[in-house]
Amino acid sequence: MTQYKVVRGMRFWLCMILNITFLMITACTDENAEIIQDMKGKTLDLSSFSKEKPQKPINLLFIHHSTGGQLLADKGPERGKDCIYSSHPNGGGLRNLLSQNNYIVHEASYNSLVGDKTDICHWNAKFRDHIEEVLTCNKQDEFFADGTRNHIVLFKSCFPNSYIESEGSYPGDPDSCQKTLTNYKAVYNSLRDYFANQPNTLFVVITAPPLVEPRLSNKGRIKEAIKALLGRQNTIAALGNRIRRFNNWLKDVEGGWLKGYPHKNIIVFDYYDILTDQGRSNWALYPSGDGNDDHPNNNGNMKAAQALVPFLNQAVHRMGW
Repeated sequence: MTQYKVVRGMRFWLCMILNITFLMITACTDENAEIIQDMKGKTLDLSSFSKEKPQKPINLLFIHHSTGGQLLADKGPERGKDCIYSSHPNGGGLRNLLSQNNYIVHEASYNSLVGDKTDICHWNAKFRDHIEEVLTCNKQDEFFADGTRNHIVLFKSCFPNSYIESEGSYPGDPDSCQKTLTNYKAVYNSLRDYFANQPNTLFVVITAPPLVEPRLSNKGRIKEAIKALLGRQNTIAALGNRIRRFNNWLKDVEGGWLKGYPHKNIIVFDYYDILTDQGRSNWALYPSGDGNDDHPNNNGNMKAAQALVPFLNQAVHRMGW
């Protein structure tokens, strides 16, 4: 009986030590998250360009899956197919806003050549092998035959891509679907070359939306503390910081993805940043459903849509259109 009490007491104190360790690590990582958020690098300054709509209609293609379809849709009952919605409970109203601003909106999503496979690891092959289909896509597998072309291409990956498992090893593989930071960067570095060959087309990267922060039991907190002590790369804090760092790198025109890029035809709209309230968290602050659904809710999508359109207008005016 005495031995049992001793063992139980040792377990109690071990749990206490691990919980304290976890809190200390969390405090440190929260501080690091603030530092990382402050180190965004230099983002593209569009402030000198008008937010007014372009004078002439412009054909625009949005390649997306579920969150993109919901972002475009009006708020209402779910109506649509293959994630191309006319209305959805999470609808952000982006399609109507774009139409009001002189954009002719086209979509490609699930079950089409252009719209299928939108994970980050798929972009290299899509833009390398199917750029002509992208630029002439009307809807799904319908293509213009009269010379019409999409002069703007928006594309985004969905929230599972915000789970970057590890740092990875240099230089990374643009066709690998292993979710590492170096592989992600390799994908986007390859895209620069393809986009440079289309200087009269504006390519708009929309960052993947955030994930809902995992909820931990006491046992889970202990496991996180142990992983952190062992230097594992898949702690919750490390995962949150890694996707923030990646998206900051995408936007950075001095030390990141766009460093030295000679054309005006790439912009990055940080959907992730908006849905995390510009760094208040590294996790979704506008989840849908009961708070456990990673799809952004109506409020988050409306906020993003209302920010995207003037940003796009400025980029269009920068292109000289």
